[in-house]
Amino acid sequence: MSGIRNVCALLLGTTALISADSAFAQTAENSAEDKSVIVVTGSQIKGAKIDDILPVTVLTEEQIEATGATTGDELFRSIPQIGATAFNDQNTVGSANAARGDVASINLRDLGTGNTLLLINGRRMVLNPGFQTELLVPVVSPNTNTIPPGAVRRVEVLRDGASPIYGADAVAGVIDTQLKGNMKGGFLQGRYDFSDSTSQFEYNIFGGVGFDFNEGKTNLTLYGSYFHGNGILATEQDFSSTDNFQRFFEGTSFEGDSQLDNRSTITPWGRFKASRSVNLVGDDDFHIQPSANTGCNIQLSQNPGYCIDNGSTTSAITSDLRYDTAPVSNLYSERDRYNAYALFNHEFDNGMEFYAEGSYYYSKLNRTIEQSAPLGAAPVTVSQTAYYNPFGAADPTNPYRVTGTNVPAAGLTVQIVGYRPIDAGPREIEVTGDSWRLLGGLRGEIGEWDFDSAILYTQANTTDRATRISQTLYQAAINRTDASAYNPFSGGSLTNSNTEGSGFNNQATIDSFLVDVFRKGETTLALADFKISRNDLFQLPGGDLGIALGVEARRETFLDDRDPRADGTITFTDTVSGLFDTSDILGTSPSPDTSGNREVYSAFAEVFVPLVSEDMDIPLIRKFDVQFAGRFESFSDVGSTFVPRIAASWSLNEAFTFRGAWSKGFRAPNLAQVNDVGTTRSNTTDDFVRCLPRVERGEAGINNVDDCAGSSVSSLRTGTNELNPEHTKSINAGIILSPPELPGFTFTVDYWRIKQTGLVGTFGFQNQVALDLLLRTQGSFNPNVLRGPVDADTIALFAGSSLAGDPAGPITFILDPYLNLDSRTSTGIDFGAYYDIGATPIGDFNIRFNAARLRSFFQVPSTDGQALLEANFPVEGLGELLLVDGRPKWRFSTSVNWDIGDFDINLFGKYTGKFLDPSTTNVAGDSLPVRSWFVVNVSGGYTFKGKGALNDTRIRIGANNLFDRDPPIADESYGYYGAEHSGKGRTLFAEIRKKF
Repeated sequence: MSGIRNVCALLLGTTALISADSAFAQTAENSAEDKSVIVVTGSQIKGAKIDDILPVTVLTEEQIEATGATTGDELFRSIPQIGATAFNDQNTVGSANAARGDVASINLRDLGTGNTLLLINGRRMVLNPGFQTELLVPVVSPNTNTIPPGAVRRVEVLRDGASPIYGADAVAGVIDTQLKGNMKGGFLQGRYDFSDSTSQFEYNIFGGVGFDFNEGKTNLTLYGSYFHGNGILATEQDFSSTDNFQRFFEGTSFEGDSQLDNRSTITPWGRFKASRSVNLVGDDDFHIQPSANTGCNIQLSQNPGYCIDNGSTTSAITSDLRYDTAPVSNLYSERDRYNAYALFNHEFDNGMEFYAEGSYYYSKLNRTIEQSAPLGAAPVTVSQTAYYNPFGAADPTNPYRVTGTNVPAAGLTVQIVGYRPIDAGPREIEVTGDSWRLLGGLRGEIGEWDFDSAILYTQANTTDRATRISQTLYQAAINRTDASAYNPFSGGSLTNSNTEGSGFNNQATIDSFLVDVFRKGETTLALADFKISRNDLFQLPGGDLGIALGVEARRETFLDDRDPRADGTITFTDTVSGLFDTSDILGTSPSPDTSGNREVYSAFAEVFVPLVSEDMDIPLIRKFDVQFAGRFESFSDVGSTFVPRIAASWSLNEAFTFRGAWSKGFRAPNLAQVNDVGTTRSNTTDDFVRCLPRVERGEAGINNVDDCAGSSVSSLRTGTNELNPEHTKSINAGIILSPPELPGFTFTVDYWRIKQTGLVGTFGFQNQVALDLLLRTQGSFNPNVLRGPVDADTIALFAGSSLAGDPAGPITFILDPYLNLDSRTSTGIDFGAYYDIGATPIGDFNIRFNAARLRSFFQVPSTDGQALLEANFPVEGLGELLLVDGRPKWRFSTSVNWDIGDFDINLFGKYTGKFLDPSTTNVAGDSLPVRSWFVVNVSGGYTFKGKGALNDTRIRIGANNLFDRDPPIADESYGYYGAEHSGKGRTLFAEIRKKF
C-alpha cells in the first residue's frame, strides 16, 4: 500500500506544480465535451488520427435509446459481440455460491467472464464483490447494472486485444462507457414498462441538472435515477411454469426423454435407510408414498393414506411424486436500484483543467426459490428415540412405531437419504449492494505535450441474506422425543404432492431450525496514473509522429465473508452417526472466508507512425499508418509480464482501407483464484476404478466403467499464488469500404483470432478419477484421489481382475486444485454496415447493422487431458465447442432511426443464432438443439416545440419484443438459456421527458 501512496503523492505534487505554473499553459479553445472524445478507445495519444486502425463499435445516445434498454445488462446485451452473460437474475439463483443480486457481467467474444476490461470515462471499473464458478473456477466481473443507460453519452467497444494499451484483463477487448457531462440546464424523465401477458412492470425516474460558473470555465453536472421492478413467479410464463419440459419436444427425437423432466426426485416423500433390514419391508431401504400407489409394504395407521414401500433409489420416486420448483420460485426478482452522479470540471486561466467524478449506486433484490435438501455427503440421521421414527424404540408414548416387525425394542436408527422439508417454506433471499466511485484529475499541456493524471478510489459491497435450515437445529428438532418433534416421515400432500406439505409439523417446530444466513463481499480499487502524449513529436513524410507514455499503480482488494455456519466456524456433527461436516447449512457445501489483495505497477508506451500520406501521391497507397505499443505490468502476487502490439492501416484510395493488428495479451488470475484456501463441493462421482472389475466379470448392465452407480463425494478446490497469468496472441485483419459516391455509408469486415494459453482451471473431479484408473493400469495411481482402507470386501471385489494386485478402497476425497491447464483458439468475423442517409424529403434516416460470426472455439487439452482422450475416456469441454452451450455461429443487431420534424421513430432488432444444449442428449448422442431467436423493439417519440409549459417536452411510447417471442426452450433453469435470452415477453412502455 505504501507504494500506491508514494505514487499518489508524486502525482498530486506534479499536478499541483503544473496547475500553478503558467509557463506550461495551453490555449484551450475546445469545449470540455470536445476534449473528452478526442482520445479514442484503443489509443492513448490525444488527437491522433488513428481511428481507421481500430475495430471499434460505437453506440451514441440515439442508438442507445433505440435498443429500448432499461438496465445496463440489456444495453450491453444488445451488442452482438457480447456472448453469454453468466451473472444474471435467472442464471444465478440456486445457490449462495453464485453472484446473486442486481448483477450482470460481460463476456466479449465468448471468451468467458473476466476477459474483458470495462472502463468508465477511460478508467477501470471496480469488480462486483460476488464471484461464481465457470467450468469449476471462480470468475469475477464488474457489474454492468451499476450503469443506467440514461446516464450514458457514448459506449465504445474495442473489439481487439488491448493489454498493451490498457493492461490486464483486456484479452477480448475493452468497453469504455462515457457518461454525460457538461450539461447546461436540466431535465426530468419518467418511464413506465409493463408486460401485456404477465403482472410484471418496471418504472424509472431519472433527472439531472448542470450549471456553468466562472464565465463558463466551471461546470457542475448532477443527475440521479431510481428504478423499480416487481417480481413475478415462474408460473406466469408457459415456458417456465413447470420444471418438466417434455411437452415442448413432442414429435422430435427427444420426445418422452426423462432428462427433460427436471422435477426433483428429492421431495417431501422421503427416502430413508434403516440401520438394518426390516422384515415387513424386505429391505433396509424404504420410502414414504401414498397408499393409493402400488407396492405398499406397511400402512401407516397413524398417518392414514400413507404407507412405506421398499427401495430408496431415485427410481422409487414416480413421476407424479416429483417435486416441481416452479410454483414457489421467482422468474424475475423484485428489484430497487438507485444511482447518483456528480461530474465537475474547472478550467484554470493557464489552460489546465481540473476534473472530478463521483458516483453512488445502491440496489436491493428480493426473490424466493425452492427449499433445499440435505447433500448426499452430509446425511442426517434419525435417532432410535425420535418421536416419529417408524422403526424407533418401543415406547408406549410413541404411537408412530410400526408394530409386527423384527425391529428390536431398542429401535433402529434411520438415515435420511432424500427428503425436502417444503413445509419450511421456500428460501427467502434478499441481496443488497452498493458501490461508490471518486476520481480527481488534472489535464492540460506541459510545453508541447498533453498530459492527463488522475487518482481514483472505488469500492463495492454486497450482502446476501437467505432463510436457511441449520443442520444441527434440524436434527435436534427431528430427534425430539415428544409430539413437538419434526416429522420427516409425513410425506407430501395427497392432493398436490409436488408443492404442498401434509401439515403434520407445527410452525413453532419449523421456526426452531430456520436461521438467517449471510454472505458479505467487498472489493476495492485504488488507482493513480500519469499519461503524457503528443500527436506531433516530429514531422515524417507521411505526417506527424505521435507518442504516448504512461505509468499506473493500482491496489485491488477482495473479501468474501461467509456466514459462520458456512465457513467452518459453526459446524455440524451428526449426534447419532458422528459424521462431521464443516457446513451447518442444509444442502450447502462448506465455503471458507476468502480475502486477498494485490498491488500492480505498470508502464506503457505507444507510437503512431504515419508512413505515407495522400500528399505523397504514391500509386495504390493513399495512406499508410502504423501503431506500436508495449506495456510492462508487475503484480505483487503472480509475477510480471510484458506484451507488445503492432497495428497498421493502408488506404488504397478514398473507398478502400485495409487494417490489421497483432498483439500479445494477458489475464492475471483473479484474487478469488489465487487466495482460495479450499472450497469443498459435493458431487455424485463415478468410481471407474472399482467399477472395472465388475465390467471385466461381465455383470449384467455393467458394460463400461461409467455404468456403475455413483456416490456423493466431496472434492477440494484450492488456489495458489503459483498460478501464472494466462497469455494470449491476437490477430485482427479487416477492410473498410466508404465509397465517395455514397456519402455517409461505411461497410466493415474484420477477421479476428485469439489464442489463449495457460488457462486457469481445474482438471475436474471426474477426470481425476479417470486419471486414477489410467495410472493404475500402468502401475501407478493419482495422488489427488484419496481412498479409504482396503478391507475384505474390496479384496473380494478386485479378485480375478486386472487390478487384483492393486485393490483400491472407496473414494473418500478428491483434490482438484486450480492450475494453468488448457489452451484455446477462437476465430470469428465481424461485419458492420452504417448508413447515415441524412436529410430526405421524408426526413433523416440512419441505418446500422452489426454482426458477429463465430467460426471456431477450439479447446486443446493439457497433457493429462490428452492422455485420457487417447485412452478413450470422455472428457467434457474439449475440442471444437462452436455451437455448444451458448456459442451460436451468428449474432447480429440492426437499427433504423427516422427523424421527421418533431417526430422520431426507432426500430431495433437483435438475432441470436441456434446452438446446442449438451446437458441433454438423445439415444443417438445428439445434443438438444436450441433454436434461433429474433426480437424487435420499436418506439416513437414527439418533441413539443415553441412557447409554453410543454416546450422541450418529449413523449415516447414503444414496445420491446414487439412480436412477443418466447425464448427458445432449453434444458436449463426456467426452461430457457438465461445467459443468452430474455424471458420478459412483450413489454410496452411510455416515457415523458421535460428539459428546462
